[in-house]
Amino acid sequence: MVELITQQARPIPAGNIAATKFFKSPLAIPYLLLTPAIVVILAVVLLPLLISFWASFTGYVLTKPATLFQWVGLRNYQRLVNSADFWWAFGRTIVFITIALNLEMWLGLGLALLISKITFGQRTLRTIMMFPMMFSPILVGFQFKYLLNDAVGLVNNALFDLHIIHEPIAWLVDGWLANLSIIVTEIWMSTSVFAILLLAGLMALPKEPVEAARVDGCNPWQVFRHITLPFLMPFVYIAMTIRSLDVARAYDTVKIMTNGGPAQRTELLWTLMTRTGYTNSQMGLANAMGYISIILSIVFTFYFYRKLIAARAFMGGAQ
Repeated sequence: MVELITQQARPIPAGNIAATKFFKSPLAIPYLLLTPAIVVILAVVLLPLLISFWASFTGYVLTKPATLFQWVGLRNYQRLVNSADFWWAFGRTIVFITIALNLEMWLGLGLALLISKITFGQRTLRTIMMFPMMFSPILVGFQFKYLLNDAVGLVNNALFDLHIIHEPIAWLVDGWLANLSIIVTEIWMSTSVFAILLLAGLMALPKEPVEAARVDGCNPWQVFRHITLPFLMPFVYIAMTIRSLDVARAYDTVKIMTNGGPAQRTELLWTLMTRTGYTNSQMGLANAMGYISIILSIVFTFYFYRKLIAARAFMGGAQ
């Protein structure tokens, strides 16, 4: 009896009292409401990431589940370093991202400048401009695969009718033309992202500096070069960051249009990863490729973030 009274008389730790007060206060409501979403994210995103990270250090073969526990250390990463196919796909991915992002940026900037000059029907044009980014990458891949077909494709038929060519062009069979076709497809699908963001920047551009520059005798190119473009650079780098993370959608397009062919000349890092993991069943090696692609995405994101900070600092914005 004495021991029971003593236990009941023991003071409650201050930490428990503070936690109890916090969860009873209105401040805890947002955290409680977010708890289910956080649990789902941890289960759907974090857990598979941890499993795939573990698998990248194992000799996991898809058809042999027990190999998930076969620890091989850095052997998968060493195999990738010594693999010519991996380095070709890696280099092709870097070239693809660089060309696609730069062309999308300049074409999007041109579209934004043209639409900003239109006073009648601008809302309709903005809506139409968003159509390409609304299509599924798989659907876009099928569309361009049909357009560029060497036998029945509309592009070759149009060139024949215009007497520009006398024999069909193998757009998706020749290695160089196939890569060019994929880049054109990606540009058509995603240029509107840059155009919309840059158009928003042009609409937010203050009129006073532009009018002052014109009064001082600056020509249109000087106004664009020294006022409009520096003001738009933060928007450019925001769009670059979004697109560098989103460019992995090109997997769907490449898969449909060429499936990495001909002779793996259009193989990107993501298509090589899926072929290694699901066709060859080498999931450990494929997961190692996945984490290298994640590092690549982080590098591009960090680079554009630093550029964004520098552009905002140049324009006098917040750090």
